[in-house]
Amino acid sequence: MLHVLRQIARTGIKTEPAPSPAEEMVLVARLQEQVLRTLGRALTIRHVDAGSCNGCELEIHALANPYYNLEGLGIRFVASPRHADVLLVTGPVSKHMAIALKRTYDATPDPKLVIAAGDCGCSGGIFGESYASLGRAANVIPVDVAIPGCPPTPTALLQGILAALSKAASPAEAPPDAPAGAADG
Repeated sequence: MLHVLRQIARTGIKTEPAPSPAEEMVLVARLQEQVLRTLGRALTIRHVDAGSCNGCELEIHALANPYYNLEGLGIRFVASPRHADVLLVTGPVSKHMAIALKRTYDATPDPKLVIAAGDCGCSGGIFGESYASLGRAANVIPVDVAIPGCPPTPTALLQGILAALSKAASPAEAPPDAPAGAADG
């Protein structure tokens, strides 16, 4: 224990810098405008934890705090995939979750968007493919936008949602082999 306290005293408190309020406000305004222009109503997201360590979930929950105010932007999480516009998948897909993820994808009404969040959802992360893991979400269901990061910041999650909405608003503009959005990985 003493060793840990000495280590803390040597390195000091390390935190990430606070995001610039001006940048955040521009992103929030663009996201709110895009949601209303694309859907004309609230965007609904169904989150699926396919086997993550819960790091991404902590950042997703941060979106609901007063600073990011996801509900105020017209974006809300729903319990049923039948009410969702977007599937937000975190974690490497464990073999036990593959069927549940496919069923959730199939239950989501068209047109549906799939966002893979975190390094594990995008590439399998440190877990990769193994006897217990199928790796990234794209190995099981089609993914429209990937948000890398371990875990991705709330701002990166908002940018990924914006990229997915941009893709939904203009699917014919992008060639079939073009990246899905700015947050693709």
